[in-house]
Amino acid sequence: MSRIDESKEFIPVRIAVLTVSDTRGLAEDRSGDTLVQRLTEAGHTLADRKIIRDERAEIADQLRAWIADPEVDVVISTGGTGLTGRDVTVEAHRDVYEKEIDAFGTVFTMVSFQKIGTSAVQSRATGGVAGGTYLFALPGSTGACKDAWDEILRWQLDFRHRPCNFVEIFPRLDEHLRRK
Repeated sequence: MSRIDESKEFIPVRIAVLTVSDTRGLAEDRSGDTLVQRLTEAGHTLADRKIIRDERAEIADQLRAWIADPEVDVVISTGGTGLTGRDVTVEAHRDVYEKEIDAFGTVFTMVSFQKIGTSAVQSRATGGVAGGTYLFALPGSTGACKDAWDEILRWQLDFRHRPCNFVEIFPRLDEHLRRK
């Protein structure tokens, strides 16, 4: 179903990667490494990368900082999307969303179900838009990061993807903020 229109020119997107973890440092951040590898191999630019503790306010503050940064088009976070008490990434994302991309979580669950069966119900992957920036929250496993990138984000962040993609509507994401 995914199709690349080779007559169109690829447009690199500037992507920030956020790992949410109380225990991981950069040396142990395999999920963040997976996202960085995949996005750069696809021709995109790593705009920034950080690791933050599972603290709702800190996560939301970092998301807001990247939303305000004109050098960041997309933020992909990994970790903190589960069901335990310390998993607050989804709530932090929703604190900053202007609009939620409801179908992102649905499609991610469909992809996950094919790989891990009913365990897919434990993921709360989410996507949204704020200040003209796309925000995606993925589970902390490398498998989930691979699945989200390979099956969804790789295609939606490629301007050449048809019938439509996230990149082609970048100019209109913040149109409600402009004066008429």
